[in-house]
Amino acid sequence: MPILYYEQQKIFKLDTPHTTYAIQVTKYDFISHLYYGKTIQDLDLSYLNEPFCWDLGNAPVENREMPVSLDRLPLEYPCSGISDFREPALQILDDNGQCVCDIRYTGHRIYPGKPGITGMPATFAGTADATTLEIDGIDPVLNLKVTLIYTVFEKLDAITRSVRMTNQSEKNIRLQRALSLCLDLPHEKMDMIHLSGTWSRERAVQRHPLHSGKQAVDSLRGASSHQQNPFIALAAPHADEDQGEVYGCSFVYSGSFYAEAEVDQFRKTRLVMGIHPHDFSWLLAPAQTFETPEAVLVYSDAGLGKMSRTFHDLYRGHLIRSPYKDIKRPVLVNNWEATYFQFDTEKILSIARDAAELGMDMFVLDDGWFGHRDSDNSSLGDWFVYEQKLPGGLKHLVDTINQMGLKFGLWFEPEMISPDSDLYRAHPDWCIHVQNRTRSLSRTQLVLDMSRPDVRAYLFERISAILSSANIEYVKWDMNRTICEPGSAYLPAERQGELKHRYILGVYALMEQVLQAFPKLLLENCAGGGGRFDPGMLYYSPQIWTSDNTDAIDRLRIQHGTSYVYPVSAISAHVSACPNHQTARTVSLKTRAQVALCGTFGYELDLNQLSQEEKEEIKEQIREYHQYNDLIRSSDYYRLGDPFHEEHWDAWQFVSKDQSETLFQYIQVRAETNAPVRRIRLKGLNPALRYTDSATGKTYYGSTLMHAGIVIPGLWGDYAPYRLHLQSVPPTDPASCQTK
Repeated sequence: MPILYYEQQKIFKLDTPHTTYAIQVTKYDFISHLYYGKTIQDLDLSYLNEPFCWDLGNAPVENREMPVSLDRLPLEYPCSGISDFREPALQILDDNGQCVCDIRYTGHRIYPGKPGITGMPATFAGTADATTLEIDGIDPVLNLKVTLIYTVFEKLDAITRSVRMTNQSEKNIRLQRALSLCLDLPHEKMDMIHLSGTWSRERAVQRHPLHSGKQAVDSLRGASSHQQNPFIALAAPHADEDQGEVYGCSFVYSGSFYAEAEVDQFRKTRLVMGIHPHDFSWLLAPAQTFETPEAVLVYSDAGLGKMSRTFHDLYRGHLIRSPYKDIKRPVLVNNWEATYFQFDTEKILSIARDAAELGMDMFVLDDGWFGHRDSDNSSLGDWFVYEQKLPGGLKHLVDTINQMGLKFGLWFEPEMISPDSDLYRAHPDWCIHVQNRTRSLSRTQLVLDMSRPDVRAYLFERISAILSSANIEYVKWDMNRTICEPGSAYLPAERQGELKHRYILGVYALMEQVLQAFPKLLLENCAGGGGRFDPGMLYYSPQIWTSDNTDAIDRLRIQHGTSYVYPVSAISAHVSACPNHQTARTVSLKTRAQVALCGTFGYELDLNQLSQEEKEEIKEQIREYHQYNDLIRSSDYYRLGDPFHEEHWDAWQFVSKDQSETLFQYIQVRAETNAPVRRIRLKGLNPALRYTDSATGKTYYGSTLMHAGIVIPGLWGDYAPYRLHLQSVPPTDPASCQTK
């Protein structure tokens, strides 16, 4: 059993294949953390809890004879208002206006499988794949029941955590902070790693040593954001891709979040993660329940690479639900960078004809097909076909494109409304706003109040009508601004603090409704590029537009950082035009395709402008996509370079789960005169297998490739690509193996 309870010691032991997580109920019924790390066999871990002792100035919980200073005790779910003065996970406000809460253990359950979370995304597992522990606690004064939920996966070194709170009293309780996770670690000798950036520079890897006090990453924007990703890792100072302890924590949520590491006065570290407490409150009426989003913990004793591969396997196998999760995605062309708003039916059909000739699978019509949309100044919310631009409507266009052998996809931005729209003129209170205050515009648009059932009903009706009007098989769901002036004309005054969370719950509800109505739909999320690239969105869409920055060289960094948590199968990457629309950089078509191949793969350019030579090259790129995609989509991923530190090159590698095949890709970012020969060691291979280079026929043992490495041939110019594809061959006499 992966979860065991030892009644005499009151210890819970949670074991994944290579890790142990231990919890103890103390003498005074506090739920205390004992250990998280590499697998250990001992059952009685009580000695890991330090002896209670006085801490001058900190009140003991019980009495002078047996002082319990909670400021020293590692806790699974610390509350505010008692003698733990570190960062709390739970803070309440009772009907007396007081903020004290004290949760004590009352019972537990262990059962096979994994529960869902009402109205929210979460990882899933069958009864044979996971085991769940629920620990109940209660504040006897408030009569607030708190259930800590832990799920251990049978084959993965991952543990999920969430919390369920039920008001069992006859009075209202206001939640002011309800985080999903607390992890108390016994030392501070760690680096904090997170993914930061801004629009077009998302998920840059940041790393710095922990210091005394608090260090946090967060988003207050109502979305997980371009600026910070809902992920944090604590790593040993020497930890790299292949060695060292790493604690990774990822949040399955798409709204405002908070992640913090606090080093206390005893040089111990507390990690917390959950819904951002700023601008958050939740009125928990009698008999009502509140559930927190899910946090995922991954421990690795073999560096950042192992951590990432665990997250990849978990999210591919136990979070993404789409029918496309395990199959090849269509190679598509999107018209946005080709035409922006300036298109008509004939222009779209001309691009589609070229796409069909080149062997692509799908045409996607982006912004500008609805209302009277000729710029970003109008029409969001008016989801009716712009007949003056597209005579005959979508059905005529889609039928014609289907006859070419192409599928059809369509762009929406359902969560937004333009002041210049029929919808806004009819329902000016449907947007998020504060009465008597300016309604701040961004991109000439406002945000619809997705907490409102009438807003969601309208959007579902219009989206359904459009998707039912023609054979539309893909939707790009965009969201191009975040929330300010958070106020709702729908929610009562005492529930205004619930708006941001109710907003994202409304988004989830609408996405779920659309997918239930159109179960074969391929949904791709987008938020001004990568502004909502988070695990919550992967539950609804198997791929997310990674960044509006399509420059291949900038994408090296963006995709590198994204891979810390997210599988390559979720990274939407396209070949775009050069000079690039964001950077004006010119990169060869071959290099652009090699970078985009590390993702779902598609094109974002005007195919009508290509030369015949470029068209032939694209045909070959699409052939290569079909050759390699099964490997890329389902393999183990290894980062061999680091574009944030290496000035001259980047490299990565895909290895099949059975170690029989590998694809190595390399980009010479900056050419050097009289450069040294670069030798790179491959990873993840079977040392006893021989591998054949599909281009040259030469064979090498896996041990040679991993320990001696490969030599990068001389490449000409900046941004030059190199690729090596190897497949295993039956064992033979080592003397017959060619290594030159």
